[in-house]
Amino acid sequence: MPQITVDYSAELDDTFDRSGFAGALHPLIAETVTTKIAACKTRFRRVEETVVADAPGGDALVHVDISLLPGRTPEVKARLTEAVRDLLTAHIRPADGLTLHLSAETRDLDPSYRKI
Repeated sequence: MPQITVDYSAELDDTFDRSGFAGALHPLIAETVTTKIAACKTRFRRVEETVVADAPGGDALVHVDISLLPGRTPEVKARLTEAVRDLLTAHIRPADGLTLHLSAETRDLDPSYRKI
């Protein structure tokens, strides 16, 4: 815990500093939700094809999903989500002709969650 998944458009391969983002994300999460950096696990999933609304192309997206053990207030989760969204902008260089769509969500893990 926390389990972090970052889905990103393939067009951002050369402009998204994923390692730098994770390096800044883990301390941010640890401080905001009172956990240890060592508990943070992030995986990045490159998405080959994305379509945004009725755009003919030129759009790229990044979505960060953060799953936590239950117990954080909605306000803490909202504060974390906004900070993560803002952090994304510092780790993605603008690419010519691309419109970026950045989003994040913080949610509770299902009670069935287990780890070894």
